[in-house]
Amino acid sequence: MKLKILGLGVVVIFFYGCATQTPSIQQIEGPQGIDAQKKAQAEYAEKVPDKPNLKHKIAVGRVSNESGYGRSLLRDVNDDPLGKQVSDMLVKALVESDSFIVLERPDIQILKNEADLSGKELNLVGVDALILGSITELGRKVVGKTGFLSDSKKQVAFAKMDVRLVDSSTGSILTSVSGAGEASTETASVAGFGSQAAYDGTLNDAAIRQAVSEVVSRLSSELLKRRWETSILQVEGEQVFISGGRQQGIFPGMVFEIQTRGERVKSKQTGFFITLPGLPVGQIKIVSNFGETMIEEGSVAKIIEGKIDGYEIDALVVVTKE
Repeated sequence: MKLKILGLGVVVIFFYGCATQTPSIQQIEGPQGIDAQKKAQAEYAEKVPDKPNLKHKIAVGRVSNESGYGRSLLRDVNDDPLGKQVSDMLVKALVESDSFIVLERPDIQILKNEADLSGKELNLVGVDALILGSITELGRKVVGKTGFLSDSKKQVAFAKMDVRLVDSSTGSILTSVSGAGEASTETASVAGFGSQAAYDGTLNDAAIRQAVSEVVSRLSSELLKRRWETSILQVEGEQVFISGGRQQGIFPGMVFEIQTRGERVKSKQTGFFITLPGLPVGQIKIVSNFGETMIEEGSVAKIIEGKIDGYEIDALVVVTKE
């Protein structure tokens, strides 16, 4: 009898020891975690790009919550706190990606009011494209496993975001992308001992943040496929001053082609204007960069082939060599 009691005590102590060693609650990121994405972006930033990364001027026009999560019949359709939260996340991710010139649009009325109070004129600049989109999926689920004297549960949050890039001058859709994110918290117990967790509201934010990050990454990839060009600011002899500098990937030693600006003609098939190919007239080589901020920077180049005499500056464009 003493041996049975002693054996039972050993079993209880064993299970109690296992339960007390259960790891604490941890948030588990999806396969494309935020840290991994930031590390990849940092490694990319350290490399000198093979071609310029022209920063297109974009703005977030509208991001809404269309998932049904957090919506009710009593709430005004214009009252969308989750949509505003996602808009702020998207703007932040776009700026941190260093691939776009991001202009304010959602809170532009605040800027206008401040300009009126200070007596200053608000100098607004048009954008090349608007980002429109929504959270289309947002939900949670609880999954778990039950075994002999053991139990585990996992809270999982999933988010999906769909956006489209719209040409602000024509209204045509340039591209559309989707992004998804997932975050989870896991708890475990043995013989009733172990870690426990209540509802974790931060999981939704983590899942949305991953979806936003994936959307920005895909938008950047799509825009990099498009033709790069910039304008000539001024010509002084053999020196050519162009828009864009180091922050757009333009470095001394790089060679570009100067072409005539192609004529824009209206297509009878689609009704849209089409830019015809320009003719090459010369080549330039970057000598140096100037300017301190992204919107003020430029580069100095010298003509190494051809001549641009006789051409108006506005009739020429600088493009990457094929």
